[in-house]
Amino acid sequence: MAFQIQPLAGADFSYLSELSIEDLAAQHIKTYVAETKPGFPCRVSLADAEIGEKVFLLHYEHQPNDTPYRASHAIFVKAGAVSFKPEAGTIPESIASRLLSVRAFDASHAMIDAEVIEGREVEGIITRLFENSAVEYLHLHYARRGCFAAEVRRA
Repeated sequence: MAFQIQPLAGADFSYLSELSIEDLAAQHIKTYVAETKPGFPCRVSLADAEIGEKVFLLHYEHQPNDTPYRASHAIFVKAGAVSFKPEAGTIPESIASRLLSVRAFDASHAMIDAEVIEGREVEGIITRLFENSAVEYLHLHYARRGCFAAEVRRA
């Protein structure tokens, strides 16, 4: 089963670099300069920030649908990040290198299955979950901190 990892849209976060420190603080957005790599996985570029790059830590609603599974959490976005859509069937290193929670949702946005797996093994879980025709999409989360990583759709 072919699948596609979906980055967040860079345009949705381009305003962050224009905000003052006071404006960022008022929106509870924190800024960091990456001191280690890996360490700051960007949800737009689907890559870890390089050492010295500025990143924003902000609240993001990754499951906005009006269901019991409605959810949000903190995410990192690199300053000036450009969306990177990997080739279908491939897993970016920022995802493959971490322990993941994989959550399967149906068309009504109900979670119908889930797994926790090392990122290097996630392709098999994605394939298995999409064998269920009721699965509409998947959410990947970094399991240790619980942060949303990316959405996965059939290619």
